[in-house]
Amino acid sequence: MNILILGSGGREHSLAWATLQNPKCDKLIVAPGNAGIAKIADCADLDIMDGGAVTVFCEANNIDFVIIGPEAPLAAGVGDDLRQAGYPVFGPSAAAARLEASKAFTKEICDAAGAPTADYGHFTDAESARAHVREHGAPIVVKADGLAAGKGVIIAMTDQEAMEAIDTMFDGTFGDAGTEVVIEEFMEGEEASFFVLCDGETVLPIGTAQDHKRVGEGDTGPNTGGMGAYSPAPVLTDEIAQRALDEIIRPCMAEMVRRGTPYQGVLYAGLMIKDGAPRLVEYNVRFGDPECQVLMMRLGAQAFDLMHAAADGRLSEARVNWAEDHAITVVMAAQGYPGSYEKGTVIRGIDTLPEDSGNMVFHAGTTRKDGQFLAAGGRVLNVTARGASLAEAQARAYAMVDQINWPEGFCRRDIGWRAL
Repeated sequence: MNILILGSGGREHSLAWATLQNPKCDKLIVAPGNAGIAKIADCADLDIMDGGAVTVFCEANNIDFVIIGPEAPLAAGVGDDLRQAGYPVFGPSAAAARLEASKAFTKEICDAAGAPTADYGHFTDAESARAHVREHGAPIVVKADGLAAGKGVIIAMTDQEAMEAIDTMFDGTFGDAGTEVVIEEFMEGEEASFFVLCDGETVLPIGTAQDHKRVGEGDTGPNTGGMGAYSPAPVLTDEIAQRALDEIIRPCMAEMVRRGTPYQGVLYAGLMIKDGAPRLVEYNVRFGDPECQVLMMRLGAQAFDLMHAAADGRLSEARVNWAEDHAITVVMAAQGYPGSYEKGTVIRGIDTLPEDSGNMVFHAGTTRKDGQFLAAGGRVLNVTARGASLAEAQARAYAMVDQINWPEGFCRRDIGWRAL
């Protein structure tokens, strides 16, 4: 099969890596890709937000299957355009992608399905939002309703912080994403990520993970897109996972079918777990980044077969074969991230590191010039390893980190600490 993956980050590098291990993959193109992806696949300069352009590209390159990595093209309906042209696609329709594109929509689905989640209010003007905060008080969570590249959530520990967050949302900092705001009760507990595949009818769990959102060790400092992750997540026991399926995910998927917008693709349920009971924090309509990297490391070649079965409506026949292993990924980021940071700094030592089923450096934001890798983003590398235990995987990952020569980069040295 000729396969096209849309996206340019560490998530897409790991999807490409897993796909290439599958014998069904004859040719792999990633658009637009990055310098790390270019080592293993063809990269194409393509506007992945333009469904028409992607469709023309698929025709010209005899593409048999398309995997859409990021949420923005899904929300823009690129998958719909491709399906209309007859291409099998992994990723939901624009209507189903509203589960991530609108937090208010997700709350509406949860209400209809009776799925446990935080109490909330939905606001289209700042004054009503402020009144809600005055009534309920902090701690409280202020969220931009739309897609804000993982940055539109502010956990306000004081009323003052909540008021400032509301002002930030409505002053255009998050663009169109912040023109509507959802304000939620602050949920206590431990957060974990539960990944399932859906084909419109069947729901198949494919793994659990926990990521570290804050930039500083001990989970301190500002939120980021994720500084590392590990799988499986010990807090998400089989019993809690079953409750999440029965009480949250399956009822929500049934509600989507009832509305005529069945969900097909990967569904990432962020859960808050307290006293053995899960509640939904949010849905994402794509693999998490960096959670995808640890899932792909553990799934390997079967990941492609599972994604293909989801796109084909064959999930009822699919099985996930898990090894009793652990995987961890450590994000190396540019100094200053998540604030302002320098681009174009040279990264040395990556080419000498092992690349196999137990050790991989997935590139999240790199370019190549004159034979050297250059940093081209905030989160730049995902140093990923597997082991028989989480401690072994962690030791392997940091051993690789220590061989990378990048003075302008940094990482957290405690990824996995909650589980360890």
